[in-house]
Amino acid sequence: MTRFFRLCLALLLIAGLSACALFQARDPVNISVIGIDPLPGQDLELRMAVKIRVQNPNETAIDYNGIALNLEVNGQPLAAGVSDKSGSIGRFSESVLVVPVSITAFSVLRQAVGLSQVRNLDGLPYTVRGKLAGGAFGTRRFSDSGRLNLPQAAGAPW
Repeated sequence: MTRFFRLCLALLLIAGLSACALFQARDPVNISVIGIDPLPGQDLELRMAVKIRVQNPNETAIDYNGIALNLEVNGQPLAAGVSDKSGSIGRFSESVLVVPVSITAFSVLRQAVGLSQVRNLDGLPYTVRGKLAGGAFGTRRFSDSGRLNLPQAAGAPW
């Protein structure tokens, strides 16, 4: 009986190690916010469409069946959104995805309080966090951060 137990344990160990080989290390996706467009809102809510460019630096395609996105500005939550879009981003490829986000009146109020201590709105830090849903082992989380660059008016001295 002991010999049978050892054989089963050895087979289980070999099967476990070979299963680890199936899960190759994948590089994180590269995300860039490339645009924000207004959408119709309701009552005390603003709606916007956030466009993100997703680059897949991996040797295998990324299949997704949903997107979630959170946007922070100046260290405070501003907007959140989800989309049930599905698709695939090919190997060593990129795609532009659009996610509708909601900005509540409370988020705007929180931003206004935080911005009351800021002298210039240009250069505010932002962070985008989210995920491409792909099932139990295919979900890919991402984040991007930077500074807001507001367009300059023509002929402005600064």
